[in-house]
Amino acid sequence: MEEKEYAYAKKKIRELIKVDLDNYGAAQMMRRLDGFVARSKAPNVASYFKLLEKDPEEQVRLRDFLTINVSEFFRDMVHFKVLQEKILPSLLEGNSRLNIWSAGCSHGAEPYSIAMILDRLTPQVRHRILATDIDISILKQAEAGGPYRSAEVRNVAKLFGTKYLVFRDGAYWVSDELRERITFRQHDLTRDPFESGFDLIVCRNVVIYFSDEAKKTLRRRFYNALKPGGILFIGATETILDALELGFQRVCTCFYRKTLPAARKGQTSAVTAELRGV
Repeated sequence: MEEKEYAYAKKKIRELIKVDLDNYGAAQMMRRLDGFVARSKAPNVASYFKLLEKDPEEQVRLRDFLTINVSEFFRDMVHFKVLQEKILPSLLEGNSRLNIWSAGCSHGAEPYSIAMILDRLTPQVRHRILATDIDISILKQAEAGGPYRSAEVRNVAKLFGTKYLVFRDGAYWVSDELRERITFRQHDLTRDPFESGFDLIVCRNVVIYFSDEAKKTLRRRFYNALKPGGILFIGATETILDALELGFQRVCTCFYRKTLPAARKGQTSAVTAELRGV
């Protein structure tokens, strides 16, 4: 794909499916789009986007491709174990009712996983869990609590059995009681305003194709959205190389704490020191 074709593709994608590719790394995205267009059997980029204008189903396929709606419950279980055994208990020491944001939640497996953990840790407390995604179609599945394939819920059975799942019509659904614990909302991380006052923000494997500048801007906004001492939970393949510059302190793999004033001067909190041993 040449630069002129990519500029045209970005324009059409912004118009037709409301995804802005300016925040994505250009070279990497051009390669991805090249492969996607080739699989569509369209003879060239212009022909593909003429097809896209007339085909709502193809628009959904392209949006899913660009927004990477791939997830499962308790994805990367080792990190969810740290979340359950270390991170959430440390946050609950300072606040009995947590304010949590799952950003880029896809079909809801991530926020539902967090809700299950919190139900085990604090069964009598209703924490606030906000879950957002740019893709309104995938949010409909999340709000409905399914359907989910057996491969997507395999880790739930290992941890909780069938307490939170209902099997019907050949698929799995989250129980109504758990579903009511999540607030789902459409949100564009690159355009829409952020709330503030979060104890925990979870944004995993969402920005891996973003440009370095877009990643830095987004993480700065996450920092501002967290309470002092709040935690940012990122994906297993991600790292924040400029964490200290942004105001974060890496406490263990995938987890970064919004630095407390004392820590900004070189002091490490007792909780952070404990988490670093994970």
